[in-house]
Amino acid sequence: MSSFDAAMDRDANRQVISTNEAFKLESTWTFVDTITGATGNHTLFTVTGNVLISVFGICDTNLAGAGNFEVGVTGNTAGLIAQIANAEDLDDGDVYVSNTPGVGVQALPGMFVLNDGFDVLLKITGTAISAGVVDFYCLWRPLSENSSVVVTTPA
Repeated sequence: MSSFDAAMDRDANRQVISTNEAFKLESTWTFVDTITGATGNHTLFTVTGNVLISVFGICDTNLAGAGNFEVGVTGNTAGLIAQIANAEDLDDGDVYVSNTPGVGVQALPGMFVLNDGFDVLLKITGTAISAGVVDFYCLWRPLSENSSVVVTTPA
């Protein structure tokens, strides 16, 4: 019989964390051109500590506006999900895991390691996105003590 000396990771309720997708968060993003659809970086999820993370989006309402957008971190703004060159290409029912959204079904994106202080960003370039709704999901697992990921209120 095998034995292991390493301790098992546990959550705040002392339950064993058994998968890389241990925790799930949802950030519903309603695009409004002068606020949440404005060009620039918008924080989707605030990260503390070191974590494993996977991020994807599900479109609930067609996007309007020709802006480009991508999901990543400061210094690598397309590191988690590649850029969509025209927001209008993301329609209700599409799953956003790459620069080519798929209707209804896509494979889960890979897991990434995020270092302390790198929040998950939505970067919009070109022109504003004037309408539409995307639910962004974050599957994550803590790596360092006191790690956390929280939804940042769209603003």
